Amino acid sequence: MEKEKLLYIGRHAKSSWDFPGRADIDRPLAERGVKDTYNMVQRMIERGEGPQLIISSPANRALHTAVIYARGIRLPFSSVRVNEDLYMSGEDKILDIIYGVDNSIDSLMIFGHNPDFTYLANYFLHDPVDNIPTSGLVRLNFRSDKWEGIGKTNLAGYIFDYPKRKWQDGKM
Repeated sequence: MEKEKLLYIGRHAKSSWDFPGRADIDRPLAERGVKDTYNMVQRMIERGEGPQLIISSPANRALHTAVIYARGIRLPFSSVRVNEDLYMSGEDKILDIIYGVDNSIDSLMIFGHNPDFTYLANYFLHDPVDNIPTSGLVRLNFRSDKWEGIGKTNLAGYIFDYPKRKWQDGKM
C-alpha cells in the first residue's frame, strides 16, 4: 500500500506595520494575527491533524506563527526548523526544501510568504487559488512515499482554509 504525504502550506499571520523603519524580516505579528492563528490551530485540532515537522521562514511574523502552531498541537520545538530559503526566495527553492525532507516524515508544514506560497500551492492544484490570505492554510494530500515524488499527478485531495472562511461541523 502506498503511503501518503501531507503538505501544509501556511502563510504567516497578519503582521504589524506599527514600527516604521523596522526591516521587513523583523516585523512582528499584529494582535489580529495572533488571534487568527490560534483560531486556525483550533480548526486543525478539531480535524485531528498536525504535522510531524514544521519548517519556517526566519521572518519574525512567520516564525511566531509557526511557534503558535507548534505549541497548540503540542509538537516538540525540536520539530520546528528555520530555513533562510523560505524568506522571499521563490517557489523553486521552496520545492527544493520540501523535496529534501526525510521520507520518514509523512506530514510537513511550512510557513512563509506571498506571492511565493500562493504560487507554490497553485503548482500542485488543478483549480488554482487566487491568494492565500494571512493565516491561510492549504493542506495537500499526495499518494507518494517520497517527498521528491509529490506533484499534480498524484494529488489525492486538498483543503484550503483561512480565518474568514466559514467552518461548520468540522467540514468546509
